[in-house]
Amino acid sequence: MTKSLNAIAQKLMTPGMGILAADESEGTIGKRFDKINLPNTLELRRDYREMLFGASEAMKSYISGVILTEETLKQEAADGTPFRAILADADVVPGIKVDRGAFPMPGEGGEKITEGLDGLRQRLAHYAELGAGFAKWRAVITINDIAPTRNNIRANAHVLARYAMLCQEAGIVPIVEPEVVGDGEPGNHSMERCATVTGDVLENVFKELRLAGVDLAGMLLKPNMILPGINSRERPSVEEVARRTVDVLKEHVPAAVPGIAFLSGGQTDEEATAHLSAMNRIAGKPWPMTFSYGRALQNVALRTWAGRRENFQAARQAFTHRAHMNSLAATGEWTNDLDRAA
Repeated sequence: MTKSLNAIAQKLMTPGMGILAADESEGTIGKRFDKINLPNTLELRRDYREMLFGASEAMKSYISGVILTEETLKQEAADGTPFRAILADADVVPGIKVDRGAFPMPGEGGEKITEGLDGLRQRLAHYAELGAGFAKWRAVITINDIAPTRNNIRANAHVLARYAMLCQEAGIVPIVEPEVVGDGEPGNHSMERCATVTGDVLENVFKELRLAGVDLAGMLLKPNMILPGINSRERPSVEEVARRTVDVLKEHVPAAVPGIAFLSGGQTDEEATAHLSAMNRIAGKPWPMTFSYGRALQNVALRTWAGRRENFQAARQAFTHRAHMNSLAATGEWTNDLDRAA
């Protein structure tokens, strides 16, 4: 099992390729649709995912895996072709979001704990039968005047480890996502505070993973980058973000992990691409680094599609462009000029 898990992880980390996060919950995708005045219907959710997955050039050349919801894993395109078959045709590994969301923890810090362990073993077995090769679980770590607390960090780390252990038991690669949130409230923390908290979180997560007996060679890490809060006055350079992020990860992430796939965390499309490319130009990292972006891959495509199937081709071109730019970033080859010339 260890060998097969590592093989899936290595495939997801194929050089120049990354992971499309298309696992927005019904509520989250509803908020995205609201911004372009679309109703949140089953048919429109299907059409939107069909638009993305049917972008053949992007999926075959730049995307190694797609994180799905349970709805999408079982869904079919308008012509009756299962989405799983469309992904298989592009040699893309299907993944599944398995957490049930982040809920408030008792206390006054506004902290959250992610739920979904009940019945997870049975769900994972079912997802494996449907062809899911990997899974994702997101823990949310809040920064404010009194958070994060030691209790919250340890609780989320423990839950991530239990999730990862159950995934590997089912033959599914766990993507472990401890997100130190940069765009929460009040969002005015410094870059240094983000670095300190992220380091503490990663230290606790890997401690719990080891205690749970998780095989680090059969998992992937999906962390935040080291950034000031969205309302901070700090404006670090791209190189500073890259250097600080790599420093924190080198200090706390074991070399046995097959790869790191970053979340975009509220950055603009171009910021997420620029930071990833700058990190990949830094020598001496023990693991490859790529993207696992949602909004930063989909924003322009979503607006271009606008709920109309006749816009599929233009929307797919927009998605393919963004995927190509992040593919270049995953090898450290992206530049502003390439992005704007395309």
